[in-house]
Amino acid sequence: MTRQRQLIYEIIMNTDAHMSADEIYQMAKSEMPSIALGTVYRNLRLMVEDKEIRQIASDFGPDRYDRNMIPHEHLHCENCGKLVDITLGGLKELLEARAEITVLDYQLNIRGLCSACKTKPKKIMYQ
Repeated sequence: MTRQRQLIYEIIMNTDAHMSADEIYQMAKSEMPSIALGTVYRNLRLMVEDKEIRQIASDFGPDRYDRNMIPHEHLHCENCGKLVDITLGGLKELLEARAEITVLDYQLNIRGLCSACKTKPKKIMYQ
């Protein structure tokens, strides 16, 4: 593993946040000033392909990256913009039983309000 890839991996593994490639790049650049944005994108793609991390596609912002490889769901908070892990439990089994399929992996992204924002006045960030 290259030093750059190791650094990117450590950044992702040491946070609960779901960071974008640009956010990862900014953190990596503070540790390794010579790292290039293209290097970050290339290594993120390789880590996703190697199933070391999960890429979370977003309809209203850049893709994010997640260290948690266990199938789970995400809430995109429309008030504060956070991406939060949620676990519904049993969704994979329900899908398999109801649709008579085998689920290898899935992504469920829910738009709503996180627990901190649901009691605050709503200010829509994304349209």
